[in-house]
Amino acid sequence: MSKLFIKTFGCQMNEYDSSKMADVLKASHGYELTTDPEAADLLLLNTCSVREKAQEKVFSELGRWKEWKSAQPGRVIGVGGCVASQEGEALAKRARIVDLVFGPQTLHRLPELLEQARRTQRPAVDIRFPEIEKFDKLPEPRAEGPTAFVSIMEGCSKYCTFCIVPYTRGEEVSRPLDDVLAEIASLLEQGVREITLLGQNVNAYRGPMAGGGSCDLALLIHVLARFETLGRIRFTTSHPAEFGDALIETYATQPKLAGYLHLPVQSGSDRILGMMKRGYSRAQYLDKIRRLRQARPDLALSSDFIVGFPSESDEDFEQTMALIEEARFDSAYSFIYSPRPGTPAANLRDNVKVEVKQQRLERLQARIREFGAGFAQELVGSSQTVLVEKRGRHDGQLAGRTPCNRWLNFDGPDALIGRFVDVQVTEALTNSLRGRLAGTAAAGA
Repeated sequence: MSKLFIKTFGCQMNEYDSSKMADVLKASHGYELTTDPEAADLLLLNTCSVREKAQEKVFSELGRWKEWKSAQPGRVIGVGGCVASQEGEALAKRARIVDLVFGPQTLHRLPELLEQARRTQRPAVDIRFPEIEKFDKLPEPRAEGPTAFVSIMEGCSKYCTFCIVPYTRGEEVSRPLDDVLAEIASLLEQGVREITLLGQNVNAYRGPMAGGGSCDLALLIHVLARFETLGRIRFTTSHPAEFGDALIETYATQPKLAGYLHLPVQSGSDRILGMMKRGYSRAQYLDKIRRLRQARPDLALSSDFIVGFPSESDEDFEQTMALIEEARFDSAYSFIYSPRPGTPAANLRDNVKVEVKQQRLERLQARIREFGAGFAQELVGSSQTVLVEKRGRHDGQLAGRTPCNRWLNFDGPDALIGRFVDVQVTEALTNSLRGRLAGTAAAGA
């Protein structure tokens, strides 16, 4: 039986895409996934170009694979995702061991590309943007546990000056409502109890409806809540400029929507936000946060920050720190700015010293950690409804996520996996929580 190895860089969208690659290749050629790359007949890299030196990471990995290719010339190597979309045929020319190059929107064509490469003995390349076609061509969704990602839209039309996503994944395209509901219904039949809705700009979802009109994210959440066996709904990633009143109200009215939100702000300086072309001001962002916490007082909030954007001054950075104090984020992804080739910001003079960027980043991250530790401590003694996802690291231990997206470990029987249980938090650790089963679940254990 042929073996497939996939290494994934990047976000949940890439994780979702990698799972679909595996489904497509299993259905077409019988490939079985392996965690051992040296045992694989087909090796795929699913790449991300959002962060610094993305291309270098890809070619470094391919350098490690070159020896395996030499040892087994029939082994096939492919590169997909955003770096593949950026580089195209140039990628195969630079790394001659590569047989397949495909973009995020053409992963469903992997079987045809595989056959083309074998037939012609030349690299097969397809990095087009055929809109929503890939979802029509994918096999039936397959559940792997009680949680699942569901991509409801592709691409982004915001064109922030620092971001490569619109150029590698294309413009925003929403899946029809009926298609999304059919995929989720299938996953629920397979035992899924929590769904995370995915999109580069997920709250821009406008899914066509069969009777005409379109369904936005707020309406979709309310529709999904009618599925009795669906216990919890999450979504990521949102853009503040399109986080509207209806979605804010959903946090107040829909208990199945998890009390957690990732809402990237990038900077607290209006001047820098304007240079980034983010489409909102500092005051507008903070107003949304205020209204969200009115709607859901226990909401946990995370964000993204870019530190050291070209011309960022001390004053600009202090405004970011002041925003952090006001918003009180539970966690954040923060990075030093690095130019992405092909983006407008890449043409700006990167005039902030590296050591200054590093100092600012360390200070920002330290403050976020302080907030996170404080929030975790506040959870001690509380009862949290957890979907048990898997076994914990220790014997007899289980693990699941709280509504606010923190991992909670506790003792219990494997029979609880896939069920919602109430767990009392007993201890806050650096990256997780500990607890004990409460109520009837503890008695049954």
